Amino acid sequence: MSTTERPAARGTVGTTRVTVVENGEAVSRRDKLATEEPFEIRAAGPGQSPVSIAVTMRTPGADMELAAGFLFTEGLISSREEIDRIRYCGLEAGEEQDYNIVTVHLRRAFDPGLLQRNFYATSSCGVCGKASIDQVEVRCEPVSEGPLVERSVIEQLVGRLRTTQRVFDQTGGLHAAGLFQPDGTLVVSREDVGRHNAMDKLVGHEFLGGRVPAAGRIVVVSGRASFELVQKAAVAGIPVFCAVSAPSTLALDAARRLGLTLIGFLREDRFTIYSYPERINVQPPP
Repeated sequence: MSTTERPAARGTVGTTRVTVVENGEAVSRRDKLATEEPFEIRAAGPGQSPVSIAVTMRTPGADMELAAGFLFTEGLISSREEIDRIRYCGLEAGEEQDYNIVTVHLRRAFDPGLLQRNFYATSSCGVCGKASIDQVEVRCEPVSEGPLVERSVIEQLVGRLRTTQRVFDQTGGLHAAGLFQPDGTLVVSREDVGRHNAMDKLVGHEFLGGRVPAAGRIVVVSGRASFELVQKAAVAGIPVFCAVSAPSTLALDAARRLGLTLIGFLREDRFTIYSYPERINVQPPP
């Protein structure tokens, strides 16, 4: 399997001139913004023409991980061995490559009939355009029992994730997802304007590396716990899901059904456990 990434020159941060009004005074200055560009994911089997799978608004970077992670967490592929290569789409002569369309070339035939729903994902919601609520749910087995995690480790995770948010530091406008070992060691983190994209990039990184199911790992997201994010974590086999903000009712239902420990309102001195609290050792050390 081979992949290609866009040139480093195409950045994740843009600049603009703004007027800042503070304490009754207006000051003109340069400001930084997180880059947001459309991104189309296509799939094709041997000898097949590429089929459009999804369009999302994303921050450039880790595009191949995003494409692979999306196909995996949406149940369209189940193994990295199914992927032959992932490439940016070629353009006609004279056209400028904008690195916003990729095709996942599979080693097996791709059945367009799998696409009973049309995806249109925005940076705020990853399930817009799915034909019905019955088609939102990706079928997956409950996650494994997972580790016993110390309370002190959970309390450190938000701070550790925050130290990885390089683009957020510059712009204040990105979501993040981080994967941790049970002792709090960071495995990988990803940023994006879309919280579901950050999760797909993270899962795609582990998927392409042959490290799913990610049993025994903890995922932390910078925003709320939505149904889709919990589902993506479950597909990747991650047993502990932590969010800085609140979960939705559907997210909690999914966590209970799929066996995830769901934690919300995570801070350095407190958090709320919504499901499967037995994975967290809340007792202080003797």
